[in-house]
Amino acid sequence: MSAPATTAHGAPAAAPGRSIAAWWQAAPFTLVFALFFLVPLALIVMVSFWDFNEYELLPGFTFKNYVSIFEGCGALGDDMCTTVRTYLSTLKFSFLVWAITLVLGFAVSYFLAFHVRSPGMQTALFVLCTIPFWTSNVIRMISWVPLLGRNGLVNQGLMGAGLVDRPVEWLLFSDFSVTLAFVHLYTMFMIVPIFNSMMRIDRSLLEAAADSGATAWQTLWNVIVPLSKTGIIIGSIFVITIVMGDFVTIGVMGGQQIASIGKIIQVQTSYLQFPLAAANAVILLAIVLMIIWALTRLVDIRKEL
Repeated sequence: MSAPATTAHGAPAAAPGRSIAAWWQAAPFTLVFALFFLVPLALIVMVSFWDFNEYELLPGFTFKNYVSIFEGCGALGDDMCTTVRTYLSTLKFSFLVWAITLVLGFAVSYFLAFHVRSPGMQTALFVLCTIPFWTSNVIRMISWVPLLGRNGLVNQGLMGAGLVDRPVEWLLFSDFSVTLAFVHLYTMFMIVPIFNSMMRIDRSLLEAAADSGATAWQTLWNVIVPLSKTGIIIGSIFVITIVMGDFVTIGVMGGQQIASIGKIIQVQTSYLQFPLAAANAVILLAIVLMIIWALTRLVDIRKEL
C-alpha cells in the first residue's frame, strides 16, 4: 500500500482534482452572490455618476449628483445643510433604537437562557416573541395609530385618570412614535443572536464564578456579557443597518414630517431622479459599511457563523 504524497515541508499534498472540485462547489454560491449583490451594486454606483433631466437619463461620468447632495454643507450650526441634518436625524434614530433594543433584547435573552429551565418552555416563549412577525410591518405600525392618536386609547386613559387636561400631541407623528415603532419591529433582530450566544455559554463557568464568591451582577458583567459579545455585535449590525435604510416606518409613524436618508432616496426615486437617488444610496452604503467595520473590529463574528 503506497504512502500518501507529501510536499517538500512534509505536509500531505492535495489530492489531484480536489482544488478543482472545491471551485465547482463554490461556483453556484459565487454566481448567486455576483448576480444579486455585486452586479446591482455596480449598477447603482455607475448610475450615481450619470446625469439626468426631466425626461431621461444621460449616461456619462459626472460628480454633479454628489456635489448637489452636499451643496451648502460648508457651514455647521444653525446653517447646517439639509443633507447633514438628515444624516444626523437618521443616526439619532439608529442610536436610540439600538440602545433600547439592546437593553430589551439582552433582558429577554437572559431570561430565556438562564431562568427558563425547560427546553419546551424556552421554545414556546421564543415562538411567542416571533408572533409580531406573523403580520406585515405596515399592519403592526398602523396598530399603534388608534392607541397613540389624539383621540386614541392612551389619551383617553390619561384624561380619564385626570393626569392630563388635553390630549398629548407628541404621542403620534413624532420622534417618539417613530422610535416606538422601530423598537416594536426590530427588537427580535437583537434577541435572536444574543439568545444564541447565551445558549452556547458553558454553565460550569457560572458555577465557577459563584463558587469564587462573585455576585450575580459580577457574574453578569464579567462572564455573561463578554461571552455574549458576538451576539450583541451581530444584533447591533442587524438593527443599525435596517433602521438606517428604513423609510416606510418613518413615513407612516412620522406623518410624512420627519426626514431620513431612506425617505429622501424613496422620494427621489418616485420623481425619477435615479442618479441622485443612486448617489445618496452610495453615500448611505459607505456610512453603513464603516459602522459595520467598526463593530466587527470589536469581536470575531465568524465564531457565530
